[in-house]
Formats: sequence, C-alpha cells, structure tokens
Amino acid sequence: MRILANDGIDPIGKKLLEDAGIEVDTNNIPQEELAAKLNAYDGITVRSATKVRQELIDACPNLKVIGRGGVGMDNIDVAYAKSKGIAVENTPAASSQSVAELVFTHLFNGVRFVYDANRKMPVEGATNFNGLKKAYAKGVELKGKKLGIIGFGRIGKETAKLALGAGMDVLAFDLYDIPATLQLELSGGTKVDVPVKKVSLDTLLAEADFISLHIPFTEKPVLGKEEFEKVKPGVGIVNCSRGGTIDEQALIEALDSGKVSFAGLDVFDNEPTPLVALLQHPKVSLTPHIGAATNEAQERIGVELANLLIGHLKG
Repeated sequence: MRILANDGIDPIGKKLLEDAGIEVDTNNIPQEELAAKLNAYDGITVRSATKVRQELIDACPNLKVIGRGGVGMDNIDVAYAKSKGIAVENTPAASSQSVAELVFTHLFNGVRFVYDANRKMPVEGATNFNGLKKAYAKGVELKGKKLGIIGFGRIGKETAKLALGAGMDVLAFDLYDIPATLQLELSGGTKVDVPVKKVSLDTLLAEADFISLHIPFTEKPVLGKEEFEKVKPGVGIVNCSRGGTIDEQALIEALDSGKVSFAGLDVFDNEPTPLVALLQHPKVSLTPHIGAATNEAQERIGVELANLLIGHLKG
C-alpha cells in the first residue's frame, strides 16, 4: 500500500502509517502532473493546496482513499469521489484551537494597531517615535465588547470560548442549533458553563463590535456591500475561514470609509495570488492561510489522518 502525502504530513502520522506497513511518499507532485502519477498510489492526503477534482479522480481508478488534513473540503469533489467508491476523510476537530488563537492574534493586532506599528516602526521608529506613539494612542480593550461569530461549528465554538474567557460577550449566528452555554475549562480542572446568545444575522451585524467568520466556502459572500452597510460603525472584521466568504472589494470600500476600522485576514480570494490592494492596505492585519499551522495542530492532524487511512487501507 502506498500513500502520497502531497501537502505533507506530521512525522508522527507518517510513522504510524509506516508501522502499519503503508509506504508514505511526502515528495510534492505538482498539480498538473498528478493525473499521470497518482495511479501509482492507493491513497492521497492533501491540505488546502492540492485539488482533487473529478478529472483527477477519473484518471486514477487505483485510488481508494482521499484524506484532507484539516476542516474544509472545497478542494475535493467529495460526492463524486464517494460515488466512485473512494473513501473521503478529514480531521475537523484537530485544528480548532489553533485557528481560534489566530483569530485572537488578529483581534489583538487590530485593537492595538500592531499590524501598522510593525510596518512603520522599522522605517520611522528612530525618527518619529513620539509621532507614532501618539498615532497609536487610541487602542481599545476586548473585555466587555461583543464578538459576533458567523458560523458556530467546532472552530466557532473554540473562538467563542476564548472570547468568553477574555470577558467578551458572544453573539452567535448559525443556520443550525446553537447551545445555550459553552463550558470553559480553567486551570486546575475547574469547569464553568457560560451563556451564549443566539441572534439573527442582522442583529449580529448591527450590534457586534467585532465579527469573526467560521463558515465553509460559499457561492455568494456572506459579507458584501449590503451587509457592510448594516454593521456597527468602527467594527473589526476577522476571516480565518475561507476565501470568497467576504466580498473583498466591498471590504476595501468599508475600510476606506471608516465603517470597518480594521480587518484581520488569513484567507483570500485567488490564493496563492491575493488582491494586492488588500495586501498593501494600511488597515489590514495579514497572515498567509496559516490557521492550522501550529506544531500541536499538525501533530493532531497527522495522527488522526493516519488512523483514518489505516482503517480504510488495512481494515
């Protein structure tokens, strides 16, 4: 049995597969060469870079399992693969904590202007220190503010727990049921149930001081021009979910007008070539789609994915 880990796999996961008698190839094969080369493998694991579409599936009848290291599977034609008898697995819970912490990285960056200070201090810090100090003198605290969370799945819940722990109020919107409380685990093993408020999308837009998106890819942006007209003036926006969930041009206009005070973006349309106007915008905190890119998350993903693959290939 051979597996192609085309976007990599944690060493622990690789060892688990090899101990089960499965050969693991971690050499990346470019997308355009996969159709010709993937038939040499029984399975493939991907993250967000490699696409497993219908054409590739048709070209590789030897494929038995597709593993996605992470949550979203919009880079895989899941239904088509399953219709061909190919198992498709992902690891939805493994990266939740890491993504939630990145959301708060962007929030703290935003409310204290760290994203802009990191750009200007190397250039002006030695000549305009007091000027920059004055420019960044109007930061705000997160405690006591309202965080609107659009999409209340695993990552949305973990983000809410961090918010509640920081003393924020959580406004949650989802198409599905939302729990009335979330359990926080404090140091020493103490557990506390904290209430969560379920609201409509319009209420969330109108009342939230900050908004964080936690939804899969959508055909139509969830935050577009119409939604930005409804948001609370000065709101901060964070997107660590998927590109395409925010209308990027509408976001730029809202940032330019001051309706949105800052945006924290980990995902973009047209990755890996995001819109330059966003990358260079002075009110945007930027990361290159690294929500799950922590050592701890990658280890959890590798172990979970390895066990799933072993179950399919050796079960």
